[in-house]
Amino acid sequence: MSRVASEVQDRGAGNKVVRTTNGYRGNNVKSLAFVSVRAAHEAVRTRMIGFVGDQSGSVAVFTALALPALIGATGLGMEVSYWYLTQRSMQNAADSAAIAAATNGTANYSAEAKAAAAKNGFVHGANNITVTASNTAPCPSGGANCYSATVTGYVPLFLSQVIGYRGTTDVGGVPQTMLSATAVARLDLLPREYCVLALGTNGIAFGSNGAPQANLNGCSIMSNAGARCNGNNLGADYGDAAGINDGCGVVQRSNVPPIADPYAALASNVPSHTCSGSPPYPQIPGRNGAPLPSTNRWGGTVTVATQYVHVCGDLQLTGDVTLQTPPDGTVIVIWNGRLDTGSYTLRTDVGSALTLVFTGTNDAGYIHAPTGDGTLDFSAPTTGPWKGIAIYQDPNLTTGVDISNAGNSPTWKISGMVYLPHSSVTMSGAINKSSNGESCFGLVVDNLLINGTGAILANGSCGEAGLELPTGTAPTGRGALVL
Repeated sequence: MSRVASEVQDRGAGNKVVRTTNGYRGNNVKSLAFVSVRAAHEAVRTRMIGFVGDQSGSVAVFTALALPALIGATGLGMEVSYWYLTQRSMQNAADSAAIAAATNGTANYSAEAKAAAAKNGFVHGANNITVTASNTAPCPSGGANCYSATVTGYVPLFLSQVIGYRGTTDVGGVPQTMLSATAVARLDLLPREYCVLALGTNGIAFGSNGAPQANLNGCSIMSNAGARCNGNNLGADYGDAAGINDGCGVVQRSNVPPIADPYAALASNVPSHTCSGSPPYPQIPGRNGAPLPSTNRWGGTVTVATQYVHVCGDLQLTGDVTLQTPPDGTVIVIWNGRLDTGSYTLRTDVGSALTLVFTGTNDAGYIHAPTGDGTLDFSAPTTGPWKGIAIYQDPNLTTGVDISNAGNSPTWKISGMVYLPHSSVTMSGAINKSSNGESCFGLVVDNLLINGTGAILANGSCGEAGLELPTGTAPTGRGALVL
């Protein structure tokens, strides 16, 4: 049988032709071709998948491509952090500078600001650092001018240049970035209490010569004119003057705003006099030869049940006097007269209190003040309309009001305020608290001179004594940041 006949027979019998004998054609050739193409396709596909999935060496390629961007981003991040820290330090320096300028509050505010910035590492004029200050900066909340301070400097660029950042300026041909910080502070005019206030507005209203025993620790002094202390600053916490302060106080300030008379309004509490007859009112015998009436001479224990006691003319002590008053105290109103202590003591008993009021007219010949070589030893009331006031000279009086030997003739042992608004006072003795009172003394005069052994001892219990000391608006402490 031929090969063709055999093939036909096999197909007719339904047998699958699988022979591979040489000489076969037709479908066998087609199958072989299909297998070869498919195999090649699979081989190529496998190789491509393997190629794509093979990452060996790609990291280096991608790193090389991304390296400039990575370096630039890293450098920029590091530099931004450096800028932030530098700017933060600048802000601290600016804050300190603004506070220093505001606290100083004088023509030296700019120097104070630069000194404060230098302490924080930013020296004006060094390493392209500038520190500027202003005393006319607007306050965010309005009102008075504030003080501002600005610190400006430059930082060089490093790796951020890789990504093309050239900074904000060139300094000596080197690209750099400018950093700046600004702060604003105001000068808070906080209340300051004064135990001594000189209301005079001319020349030296407060002065001292030596006065080594003076001790004003715990209080401050104020002059509405100049102040001059020779040899001793008196130990006052603050010495303020509307003019020039020359040596008064531990902390000394000049050009402080003057303050108004704080007790003038109390004159409305002075009752109308009840004196009968015509002037002159009774004076001590040495002045007009006539003896004083019994109502004008006191000695021993004097008990008073009323709020006010009126004396027309001089009141003279004929012996030591112990005054017993209601708990709220008594006001002795002396009309056109003095309190002559002689060599005796006027004291308040335990639980008693006293206010001496000198009032009347400005006729020549009258003295409206305490005199004599005795001792005043009393406490002011702590409540009521005269609380804290020990001696009150009517502000309408302008003559017969001076005191030339205060603290010595007579000796003053007084707890409370001595108000002598038009009096020139020379203090030559020590002033101390009363035997039964708080450690508190205040003095308001036109002008005051403390001589030699004159002394005002330390006091710090005026709140307990009921005394509201004169208060000014001189700057105290530090300035306050507002921006």
